[in-house]
Amino acid sequence: MLHKPTLVIGVSRNPDRYANMAVRALKMHGHPVYALGREDFLYDDISVHSLWENIPQVHTITLYVKPEHQRSYYQKILNSGARRIIFNPGTWNDELAEMAAQAGIETEDGCTLVMLSSGQF
Repeated sequence: MLHKPTLVIGVSRNPDRYANMAVRALKMHGHPVYALGREDFLYDDISVHSLWENIPQVHTITLYVKPEHQRSYYQKILNSGARRIIFNPGTWNDELAEMAAQAGIETEDGCTLVMLSSGQF
């Protein structure tokens, strides 16, 4: 199985949030996990960063922020070297998806948790 370094955008201190569940599930499946949130803190032994500059290159970016809050991430996502963006439920964004397609980045309208549990990640 290929382990895909993954950035989860939208991690908070609340362990019941889907972004936080994705961090745990990715880690459990052996994928290197990086996390971006509004503040710096440690979650499940993973450093959550508030600044993109602390994030290394990843294979996949999985979004847990609403479309109206994604714009500030556009250029960093498009220039990240990521090969894939997963738009989790409630995060699909036509504008970012089109920009990603033009940049050669695959997009998926799906659920990271379901993809992991079904072997489709």
